[in-house]
Amino acid sequence: MSEGRGPSRVGGRGAKTGGAWAAYRDSGVDIDAGERAVELMRAAVEATRRPEVIGGLGGFAAAMALPAGLREPVLVSSTDGVGTKTAIAMALGRYDTVGQDLVAMCADDLVCAGAEPLFFLDYVVVGRVHPERVAAIVGSVADGCRLAGCSLIGGETAEHPGLMEPDEFDLAGFCVGVVERERLLDGGAARAGDALIGVASSGLHSNGFSLVRRIVAGAGVDLGEGYADLVCRILGPETAPEPAALRLTLGEALLTPTRIYARAILALRRRLDAAGSELRAVAHITGGGLPGNVPRVLPEGLGARVHPGTWPMPSIMRLIGALGGLSEAELRATFNGGLGMVCVVPGAAAQTAIASLEEDGLAAWHVGEVVVIDAQGARYSES
Repeated sequence: MSEGRGPSRVGGRGAKTGGAWAAYRDSGVDIDAGERAVELMRAAVEATRRPEVIGGLGGFAAAMALPAGLREPVLVSSTDGVGTKTAIAMALGRYDTVGQDLVAMCADDLVCAGAEPLFFLDYVVVGRVHPERVAAIVGSVADGCRLAGCSLIGGETAEHPGLMEPDEFDLAGFCVGVVERERLLDGGAARAGDALIGVASSGLHSNGFSLVRRIVAGAGVDLGEGYADLVCRILGPETAPEPAALRLTLGEALLTPTRIYARAILALRRRLDAAGSELRAVAHITGGGLPGNVPRVLPEGLGARVHPGTWPMPSIMRLIGALGGLSEAELRATFNGGLGMVCVVPGAAAQTAIASLEEDGLAAWHVGEVVVIDAQGARYSES
């Protein structure tokens, strides 16, 4: 069963009860549960509505106008999923965070092109519709959309009995944003000597969880163990977890949602413009870590030299590294290394950029510089 929700997350359907649905229900698809899920999520979805959204609820497709005042708008899009982090959510029975991960993976890609996120659509697939569970998942998507400043204008819930176990789920989504053509960040603006500004991650974000799950299972640690106690036991009593993690279990620490940077990065660009400077590039640090992502926003012939001692690595990564025997260099190449975003700005604007990000509640550091490389040189190096 595919439950077409349209802009209201409700497809145009006839009667929900009676003999017409009996055979479908007997096959494992519960139409009534799907409708109940839609009603439970309705308020959360509507709370994300931007003024550009067109039309009311109940259609088969969603419409949205472009913001007024744009001269040559360019639409930018991104799609992604959450990956095997969903397995941690299922193990804990926690469904109210992974939607933020989904939005972050898409919206924070858009801002790397200079785009403002406009709207988001999600796809939730379950073995069986548990209305409260689906509503919690979609509610967390709505939470992410509010943080990113975009509207959740549509979505789909699919029930796949026989292909998935009743308690299994997965989710994917895509986001569309807009930017003036002349303001598009296309990877060609960075210059040798520019500063690399690293912005703190909230933890593991949503990458590398196949490895995380294997390491946790191999180490025999319990997801329900107190995180602070585990950090003390594995990393030593001199290591304290971040204040926000003190009362968490290991599982809850692993589920910490991906930080959403879109609004802060757009604000950073405006403040640099006002200061007579510019934001030259932005890299979202996802799969492949720092070595795999920072060079993607640099022109040919330029590379990134990064100084790992200039920022702290989150305790959750150090813990996973200790449990799995991974070096810090491997952690920076597999996970985000503690930096969810890296911004490229002129060297003289480094402190202005850091102050802007801190004004929006984000820790940031001057973590390296853009350098010239020769034909044999690596586009990423650490010192």
